[in-house]
Amino acid sequence: MVGATPTKLEVKVQVGVIGVGRMGLPMVARLVAAGHEVVATDIRSECRSTVEKAGARWASDASQVTRGSGVVLTVLPGSPELRELVLGSDSLVAAVDGGAVWVDLTSASFELGQECAREAGRRGVAYLDSPVGGGVPAMREGTVTLYVGGDVDVLESITPVLRAFAKTIHHLGDHGTGYLTKLLINLLWFGQATLTTEALLLAQRHGQPAHRMRDVLLGSAGDSAFVTHHLPALLAGDYLRDFGLDRCVEELESIEHSAGRAGTPHPLTSAVADVHRRALHHYGAVDGELMGPAWLEEQAGSRLRDDES
Repeated sequence: MVGATPTKLEVKVQVGVIGVGRMGLPMVARLVAAGHEVVATDIRSECRSTVEKAGARWASDASQVTRGSGVVLTVLPGSPELRELVLGSDSLVAAVDGGAVWVDLTSASFELGQECAREAGRRGVAYLDSPVGGGVPAMREGTVTLYVGGDVDVLESITPVLRAFAKTIHHLGDHGTGYLTKLLINLLWFGQATLTTEALLLAQRHGQPAHRMRDVLLGSAGDSAFVTHHLPALLAGDYLRDFGLDRCVEELESIEHSAGRAGTPHPLTSAVADVHRRALHHYGAVDGELMGPAWLEEQAGSRLRDDES
């Protein structure tokens, strides 16, 4: 357990938000709609107008966000930004009010989660790692999934706040397990996406249209969440540009690192990571969760497209 367990919060509470990008801004809107007083900040001062339009109060820095907030939510691009915010010279946890709860919704590494827990524990701050599943549309709708690591009593104390934007909340265990679970889910999705692309490119080369192969895969042993929900985007030429290719590589390399430290085999993890590393080298840090499949299309000299569209 990290710090003292807070008592169950009232339904309405001041919530501080640090990071108002693609996920953070719709989260702010959901919190405001739920009746919470919200104060938010971002390193990009140009975000102020959108924060205020959402009904929240703008703060010039993180210390102003934490002041008076019963819950502090951080939504950062990735592990490097989280490390700097928590373990850098101006530590976030040093500014969190006593009795408040800090919840990080970043997709970060297992090892960094443990470091954050140690720092939070040293300063007596209740902390949860709680990365988000579902993407931007789900955040707008208030239906995201949270994968939570940390003390279950702390989680229960702030669940009314989290329900403003989360439909499903999984408690996975100790600190870092939320991060790890989210990254493993992403690994499996990236793996499904790349392997499905390879299979469809081969089928297409031999005259089987990609849309027809999808029809066959649905409900078969080769079906997957990617085939069911996301393959249509690829066949329409949509590479899902809500997430950067460099961040995809960062996440996959975090899993490689964790597997290496744990001593578990990970040849397929490394193969999936390598596809995305090669795509990053070719395209640069562009947006697109499906840029790994795009790179495979590039190698094949053809695109997977739904010719019925």
